Amino acid sequence: MKTRIVRRALLAALLGLGFVVSACGSGAGGAARLTERQIKAQAMFAERCKTAGEKIYRTVKNVEGVYLLKIRSRTNHGDQFRLDDPYGHDSTGDMYILNFLRGFYHQSQARPVAGDPPQMGYRYVEAADVHDGRRYRYTGRTEEPWQSNKAFLEGYTRFVLDKVVSPGPAPRYAVTYEDISTHEERQYWIAGSSLRVIDLQTNEVMGERVGYMMDWAQGSRAGGRAPWLFAADTACPGFQRNPQRPINRGGSAQPGQTLYFVEKVLEPSIN
Repeated sequence: MKTRIVRRALLAALLGLGFVVSACGSGAGGAARLTERQIKAQAMFAERCKTAGEKIYRTVKNVEGVYLLKIRSRTNHGDQFRLDDPYGHDSTGDMYILNFLRGFYHQSQARPVAGDPPQMGYRYVEAADVHDGRRYRYTGRTEEPWQSNKAFLEGYTRFVLDKVVSPGPAPRYAVTYEDISTHEERQYWIAGSSLRVIDLQTNEVMGERVGYMMDWAQGSRAGGRAPWLFAADTACPGFQRNPQRPINRGGSAQPGQTLYFVEKVLEPSIN
């Protein structure tokens, strides 16, 4: 079994700590303005980053569909102790499902730039409905609503989600996530995350990404700030996926991160 480990955690930690210092003060006395709480949070964050990164044990090509064991259903911008994986925050509800479908990014996002991740998506996604317990298959397609509704401008297209009861067995490969934060970590506004790709036939973890982020301001709401959104700037691994693009600040860099990792493990089919 081949193991590939991506270790950018230490660099991310150092960059994050540098950001803390610059944000808390300028000039020679800037670092001295760090509070005792911030200094302890920095040390704890740096220690956690030593175990952060991506581990890929096995990859598979030509994957048609994936099974989402969890659907992100709510956004947490500032609840300090709610263990709902703020580091792994992506989209929620149907938008989270759309992230995984073939053609969604190419329809809804800006023109690709050299160095962008593939973001091909899969032909279908399956997930169990929390209300009726049934497993559904989701597919996506591009439609031209102006063809039947003249209220839309000619040429306008949109990507829509279709949902039917699953016609067969569940996909072999599944995606899930967990919040791995401890109470002590949350006391210092540190959130930990595990994102895993699993072979359901063998119960094998094929790949896992462990990440941490920290709010350097330790939960401050000054100026209406949302702590977990700002914490995304101090994260290991970081969320910037292409150095050729302008840096997205805060939580704006997090959407699409799940597919970015999953496609490294499960390469979508190209037919």
